[in-house]
Amino acid sequence: MEARLNLFENPVLAKVFRHINSAGKAVADSAVPHFTLELVKIRASQINGCGYCTDMHTKDAVAAGETQQRLHLVAAWREAKVFTEAERAALELAEQGTRIADAAGGVPDEVWENAAKHYDEEQLGALVAIIALINTYNRVNVILQQPAGDYEPGMFG
Repeated sequence: MEARLNLFENPVLAKVFRHINSAGKAVADSAVPHFTLELVKIRASQINGCGYCTDMHTKDAVAAGETQQRLHLVAAWREAKVFTEAERAALELAEQGTRIADAAGGVPDEVWENAAKHYDEEQLGALVAIIALINTYNRVNVILQQPAGDYEPGMFG
């Protein structure tokens, strides 16, 4: 299987992704714990059916020291005992932000208020940004049918 377009060689996509990657760096430099950001990216990618991003972010999380048990339970985080209350709030915000078209009115106030109990304004901004960014990556990869499975941690930087 090959992608419909090569996003690394397509002049427009390559330029757009340089900017998106810069935005991702700003989020990575925030005070939100690295593992929380990876969990959010994995969950949104699962919801969006993006195999490429699910593969990438689970491998990056393992390389950074995340446990297999927690990664196996991301899709069923509500029933899993392995996530902190702060991580649960971030995962709920990620789900609601990813499924925004499914809810007339967007992210419910109670979801936002729960996240605000665990994260300050800067961290909330980082969570909103990473949710928006991973959804962008997911959509491009799904549209292009980007094949999954070949990613190696660190291959892009």
